[in-house]
Amino acid sequence: MSATPEKTLADPERLIAELRRQLAECKAERDEALEQQTAAAEVLQVINSSPGDLTPVFDAILEKAHRLCETDFGGLQLQDGGKFRSVAERGLADSLAELLRRPFEPVPGSPPARLLRGERIVHIADMAELAQQGRDAARAQAAAEHGFRTGLFVPLRKDADLLGYIVAVRREVRLYSEKEIALLENFAAQAVIAMENARLLDELRQGTEELTRRQAALRNSEERYALAMRAINEGVYEWDVATGEMYYSPRVCELVGLQASELRTMTDWTDRIHPDDRQPFKEAILAHFKGETDRLEAEYRYRHADGSWHWARQHGIALKNEAGRAYRVVGSTGDITDRKAAEQALQEALEQQTATAEVLQVINSSPGDLAPVFDAMLDKALDLCGAAFGNVWTFDGERFRAAALCRVPEAYVDVLSRETVTPRPGTVLGHIAAGKAFAQIPGNLCRPGWAG
Repeated sequence: MSATPEKTLADPERLIAELRRQLAECKAERDEALEQQTAAAEVLQVINSSPGDLTPVFDAILEKAHRLCETDFGGLQLQDGGKFRSVAERGLADSLAELLRRPFEPVPGSPPARLLRGERIVHIADMAELAQQGRDAARAQAAAEHGFRTGLFVPLRKDADLLGYIVAVRREVRLYSEKEIALLENFAAQAVIAMENARLLDELRQGTEELTRRQAALRNSEERYALAMRAINEGVYEWDVATGEMYYSPRVCELVGLQASELRTMTDWTDRIHPDDRQPFKEAILAHFKGETDRLEAEYRYRHADGSWHWARQHGIALKNEAGRAYRVVGSTGDITDRKAAEQALQEALEQQTATAEVLQVINSSPGDLAPVFDAMLDKALDLCGAAFGNVWTFDGERFRAAALCRVPEAYVDVLSRETVTPRPGTVLGHIAAGKAFAQIPGNLCRPGWAG
């Protein structure tokens, strides 16, 4: 039974002490949450400031993990073909770090082998017991010499693939808390983001270098131009400017999914170019004909035979008569849809990471003040999602209230600011109040906790 009002009033010192204890716990939780958010934001800043360079990202992750999770030893190991090797260490002796940098195959039942089997994490209360099994003599001896006890292995996964893992080890037998495990899982997710960004950047760099090499080869002579076309598997075309007739190689027809009989004239091709790209393409041709450019180069979207839009890159050189008029154009056309998709994916990933870092900075700079946090979240969400306006609703268990508005039409501002809404079954807010992950109607998307 709860204490009676008389008993509570009779013991005010106990009540004050209890309230102070609760306040201290709340402050400690707040400070811990802010510290973790700051660490996550700082890692994102490292990712943004060093695209393609994973070393500073891995070092930053291990530094934050050691400080926030009270870890004595740690490392980040990557997997390739079933073998692991260390790419970052902290707190390890040079001899042990050197051992871990050598690729090794995990023995059955070891933590890396368990992660390969799909376990979410591997949490070992006392690694001394593993060392006693003697399955991996070199590493068992090293672990025993350096006093490895409680160990936590957190995987780096992309979809179902294991890219590697973060390992955190203590000198004492003391299990990691759920909050510490969640924090390390968040760091693992950030490591995967950095690795994916590096992969996309590397592919983009390789594609750019390959394209540069192709362009250099094409500038030398028409003979090299023809040889390069066969080598790079692009389609060749020839345009009779006077008659408008076109010749397209089988590769070009394959790119657009049409027969040669359906591509007889220049108009047959330009009609398939996206309306927004058609005029810039014509202007590129005219500039080349006028001698303003050494060669025709254009990138544009075109409609495939199946109705989808693809990206093409077109090169060409105009042959001119004595009067300087172009009478024939020869060149090549290649599909660059995959490259464009990779560029778009990279751009979106960087924009999302930047937006997340900026929101976290607002959280750190205004502890306890939700208004600027809600405003920053809405502003970034609307920009990234291409939305016109939005608002944050808070729910007290019975009614919704607009806690923040962003770009809302003036006619609705007063109404949304002063009214509360009782959710009705079947409505968008009714679905949210009932526990749905999100509710959507054409033109409107609601997610629990932040968007309306």
